[in-house]
Amino acid sequence: MKPAPFLLSLLLSIPTGALAQSEEWQLAKEEDGVRVYLSHVPGSRYKSFRGVTLVKADVSTLGHLQENLRVSCAWLYACAQMRLLKYTDEAIWVYLDTKLPWPAAPRDLVLQVSTEETPDGGMIRRLQAAPDYIPPVEGRIRVPMLSGTWQLVPKGPKLTEVIYQMRADPGGSVPSWLANQFVVDAPLVTLRTLRVVAEHQEIQAPGY
Repeated sequence: MKPAPFLLSLLLSIPTGALAQSEEWQLAKEEDGVRVYLSHVPGSRYKSFRGVTLVKADVSTLGHLQENLRVSCAWLYACAQMRLLKYTDEAIWVYLDTKLPWPAAPRDLVLQVSTEETPDGGMIRRLQAAPDYIPPVEGRIRVPMLSGTWQLVPKGPKLTEVIYQMRADPGGSVPSWLANQFVVDAPLVTLRTLRVVAEHQEIQAPGY
């Protein structure tokens, strides 16, 4: 998942700043140093989320934790399995199988991920669902629409602001209470767990 000088957008090649300005974010929860904001998506039953936290680790450490798919599945909320489908200089395609809480049916998704380095030494990963990239998997509902970004913004030596933003349509039927719980728990648990893993890795790094 090497940084690629380009493009896309897990959210559809809309610049991250433009997307942030076009949405009205409301703080939904703040816990353990993680802030979760929600926004209504016109024409959708599901809200988008934005999670923000500070991590005592550099951009490189966080980038490597995202690029190791086995490790990233361990800290990504509701991830059961993640595997690489294709790699190019411009993007990668990843298959992700989920383990959602009952009564939601199991879902899977294919993500197209592109990476862009920013002038300040940070990084933006743009994600977008590619539901037709591989055939349907028996026993799984394929997520038809998902777009989002990971932003890694350096804030000082060994200090990075992490912004995780996503909007999606899970497909099929999902109880409203579960959907509302997911858009809060997904960024909260993901960022909290990523922070623990990244900061532990920094402590264990030689010469720390």
